[in-house]
Amino acid sequence: MKKKSIIISLLVAVVVIAAAFCFFSDREIMTEKVGFSSGYAKAAANSCNCETNWFPHEQTPAPKEGDGSPFDSSTTTNCMFHQWSWQKFLWLTKPLPSGNPLFLDSLNIVTPEMESVEPKLGLKLVLKSIKQAGPGGVLVSNPKYNNVTDTVYYSIHIDNLFKNKAIEMEKLIHSGKVPYSNLETFPVGALELKVSWINIDAIQKDKQADYFTTKAAVINKKGQYVQKTMALLGMHVVGVVKNHPEFIWATFEHKDMAPVYDLKNDSVTTANEMLFSEKGTTSGLKAITWDTITNKPSLANKAFILYEFGIPKNLKNDSYMATSQPEPANFDNITTINKCVAANLKDVFRNYFYNGSIWLDFDGVSPENQAKAIVTQNISSALPGSLARGSVNLANITMETYTQTFNDDIHTINNTNLVSCFTCHQSQNFDKTPGIGKSPLYLSHVFESYLVITKPKTTGKNANDTKAKRIEETQTLKLKQFDEFVKAKQ
Repeated sequence: MKKKSIIISLLVAVVVIAAAFCFFSDREIMTEKVGFSSGYAKAAANSCNCETNWFPHEQTPAPKEGDGSPFDSSTTTNCMFHQWSWQKFLWLTKPLPSGNPLFLDSLNIVTPEMESVEPKLGLKLVLKSIKQAGPGGVLVSNPKYNNVTDTVYYSIHIDNLFKNKAIEMEKLIHSGKVPYSNLETFPVGALELKVSWINIDAIQKDKQADYFTTKAAVINKKGQYVQKTMALLGMHVVGVVKNHPEFIWATFEHKDMAPVYDLKNDSVTTANEMLFSEKGTTSGLKAITWDTITNKPSLANKAFILYEFGIPKNLKNDSYMATSQPEPANFDNITTINKCVAANLKDVFRNYFYNGSIWLDFDGVSPENQAKAIVTQNISSALPGSLARGSVNLANITMETYTQTFNDDIHTINNTNLVSCFTCHQSQNFDKTPGIGKSPLYLSHVFESYLVITKPKTTGKNANDTKAKRIEETQTLKLKQFDEFVKAKQ
């Protein structure tokens, strides 16, 4: 009897093991078929896919970012950052019962100086800013694309975590309780967005349904606000996760707005009219260079993307440049996750793609040393052995059209002068009135500008300075610092 019981127990164990084996085998087959990963760790070990719980879009959860998240570890994978970027974008754009995406209803809309933007014409989205970062380039649409020319506008959105930390630190710095040079950082979850928009009339009618659109109050040349239907073109998603106080800088664009430069043939060809590029072939960098004398692009209506996904390659042989980020693993991960999302997303945002992100390698580095590295190391370097990871020449065609490179000649671009978010978003403050200061907080130009316009008034000739003068001052200071960055990269 005892022997029979043992045999039965063994048979039950075999059945359980077999059933478990079949279950996990089926799980692997299912995962492979639908293109989903079954978790961050697994996706990193195999290919970089999206996850099942991101869909449907209206149910996309916010990505985990703090304790217990994939970033709560001494080791990370390249794929984790791409997955965070896509999930964050999907969460921000998921439709709410109001009909608006989450970011329009739930975040604070602010000026570049972090002043609240008040609604106009009963509309929350108010668009006034048209100048890009750096030399102040203005991007307009190709008139041959839809027989009209319109200007690209920009909005800035921040969450309360970012806003509250900025207000707190402004008070502490200006009161002298915290020095201008400090190791303060924004908290996990702090978020800043920059979004590009254009009048829907600039887009061909048969393609207008492919864009997310919303009503906005847009300032015209007479300084009056008028209601227009605006199409979303691109979005920078800049957020803090655990062990990454430098922010992850991710960017998204609508597809087919401009061609990618053909490095093998050293030229760029547009087969058909595109939103920002006329039909035809050209070469060189004039189309993505802003002429500060004429205040126009050196070659109009020929904009192009210098490097696909912001990943630099060499001319002629089209091989990857030797940088701090090994390739093609990073390029392949971006390609894979874009395909996965596109196959599973059903709404209008399936027409937008992830163009890459950049962050720093802080694996195994303590929070204190992370902050120290930001203020002491050259975080903009893309040379082998440096900290930058991801798309080391990251740019968005609608927001960094004319700052994809600081070189005049495409043949002189190499791994010593690549340009990314960290080229301009560095730890040194641009307002040197109180002295040169360094802080991880100054990676945000919004916070830096806020710090300038809230400075205590001084006596003497500057005693009657106005807010308008302070805002003008920030623009001058940012341009001066930009010029310094350009010279350093050339």
